[in-house]
Amino acid sequence: MKVTVVDGCISCGLCTEEFPDLFQMNDEGIAEAVGQVPPGKEHEATQAAEDCPVSVIKTSE
Repeated sequence: MKVTVVDGCISCGLCTEEFPDLFQMNDEGIAEAVGQVPPGKEHEATQAAEDCPVSVIKTSE
């Protein structure tokens, strides 16, 4: 599974606080995803996508 953050992040920090293994804030204060989700973290990636207040976290197989 792959996780990405598309344009539109509002820098709320929810994903980085809840799922620090999958997301970090870049120098501009925008969330970035790790890309390939580590084994066993698929549920967390899906949950992050569901929890994002602006729906900019996307998952794909």
